[in-house]
Amino acid sequence: MVAHIIHTIIDVPFGQITVSASDYYLQGIDLFSSSTIASSQTPPITQQLIGELEAFMVCPHNAWSIPLLYQGTDFQQRVWQYLRAIPIGETRYYSEIAEGLNSSAQAVGNACHANPFPIVVPCHRVVSKSGIGGFAGKIAGHEITVKQWLLEHERKTH
Repeated sequence: MVAHIIHTIIDVPFGQITVSASDYYLQGIDLFSSSTIASSQTPPITQQLIGELEAFMVCPHNAWSIPLLYQGTDFQQRVWQYLRAIPIGETRYYSEIAEGLNSSAQAVGNACHANPFPIVVPCHRVVSKSGIGGFAGKIAGHEITVKQWLLEHERKTH
């Protein structure tokens, strides 16, 4: 049985994001793509995420209760689990995570880039020792502005 995936565009303070969900799981969050055709339907999972995102935009939290459909390698899933343990308002270096997982900073960066659930799985909290690092595979532009916004929002409201 193939899950029917519904795409919903949501307005957030830094633009629009696209949420993909089935009836049972959040399939992904795309912070930067607006080319997806949105559905007029909003599954209950998406409605739940909207409520939790609205709460996050007021006061950042790690209390996500959305069921996530993780699809990634064992290593990616270990990185994503590590990311969910980073406290709000704090950051970790790519190299610090790599050391904890007996890997390389580049592999951690690749796993962050492959993260299907940004914000919920807070890859924005991972930075480089030489600066903010990348976000969504970019090192400049709107993606970095969004990473900076998320980090500042968490620091000032936590």
